[in-house]
Amino acid sequence: MEEKHKKILQRNRTNLVRDLDPSKLYDDLLEKGVFTQDMIDEIKSSGTRRDQARQLVRDLETRGSRAFPLFLQCLQETGQHSLAELLQNEAPTVQLQPAAPTQVLRPVVQPLPVSSPMDEQKQDDAPVYPVQRPSTTPSPSPEKEYIKTRIQGRTRRDSIQSYKMDSSPCGHCLIINNVEFEPQSELNNRKGSNIDCDKLENRFKVLNFIVEVKTNLKQRQIKHELSALSKRDHSQYDCCVVIMLSHGTEVSHNRFPGAVYGVDGQHVPVQHITNYLNGRHCPSLQGKPKLFFIQACGGGERDTGFEVSPDEVEPSMGGEDDQTDAIPMSSSSDSLSMSDEPDARATLPTPSDILVSYSTFPGYVSWRDTQSGSWYVETLDRILEENAPTDDLVTMLMMVNHEVSQNSAKGLYKQMPGSFNFLRKLLYFQSQA
Repeated sequence: MEEKHKKILQRNRTNLVRDLDPSKLYDDLLEKGVFTQDMIDEIKSSGTRRDQARQLVRDLETRGSRAFPLFLQCLQETGQHSLAELLQNEAPTVQLQPAAPTQVLRPVVQPLPVSSPMDEQKQDDAPVYPVQRPSTTPSPSPEKEYIKTRIQGRTRRDSIQSYKMDSSPCGHCLIINNVEFEPQSELNNRKGSNIDCDKLENRFKVLNFIVEVKTNLKQRQIKHELSALSKRDHSQYDCCVVIMLSHGTEVSHNRFPGAVYGVDGQHVPVQHITNYLNGRHCPSLQGKPKLFFIQACGGGERDTGFEVSPDEVEPSMGGEDDQTDAIPMSSSSDSLSMSDEPDARATLPTPSDILVSYSTFPGYVSWRDTQSGSWYVETLDRILEENAPTDDLVTMLMMVNHEVSQNSAKGLYKQMPGSFNFLRKLLYFQSQA
């Protein structure tokens, strides 16, 4: 789009977001070739009418030189004359009619063969009760037919419903590693966390991410780094990753449980952490996967596990050097306060395309070995190394859950990772063959 037309849209963005009815435009914009069907689907999924209008105008600026006059024509054709005149008055030289009709390529549909009435009359001589003859080929059992259907469905789903993950680099990965806590925080230093940090830094570099590590951040600094990440232009990337390595606690919430501590003893709720990158606050990540990995306790309760049959028992890796990242539950009075976050809002859209992976079940401690790092990160790193070339992320996290659940701390305590998954598609990382 020409720069002068972009500026017209930007100057009138408020009026467009307030008055535009995107639902009336989708068919015309698709037919005229301004947007693809995938782009329209992404706009529709962005939220309310105002959110869709905002995203439509933003995407319109990325289209070709004919996008602006075609957009004006669509406004006129759908009865949104006041908006068309508003934009036309600032661009009197714009021609509403395109220079040449845009050819829309549509798939050729071949009709299935059907029998004509004459064919049916010819078949009237056939016996009403045809003779049943034994077949030499056994008919497939219902079980085999079901398995066949499942396999075909899975193949089709994998090929269609997978996130685009082929940009190079794939996206940003921010790691916040809190190791040394201030004395007044009354929190112990987290020995072994640097091992976790090094593993994940190297792993996500291998997965073709731009990795940035921040160490020993206070609460305000954590918010600052997340805010800076949300304000970056992610339009050239396919994904964004945030990894939190710190002490944690349980807080009241309405979406994502838990909170992560800064080295000053002040916490940031996980719910607020995810808000920085949702579709409303980080438009260039709309429709793209946002992944959060939380190595911190969800609370102070210790899980002693329960008895299982012998075939469920596997060797554990817990040792005498295991520590926890647990802090008692925080009061709910400050856990949802967002008044000090200018880029946060009280009412948020559904957190689509977000996955939060926790090292432990909400309310329980997370174990960390001072010599080899945390159970969760050590297992996650190995599973990614071994399975990223073939398996999607959710499948790999299930592997992590299973393996960590087999460990025991001090021969007694257990740990169960888990995730809150709002991804809409399968996610396959880039991997080196």
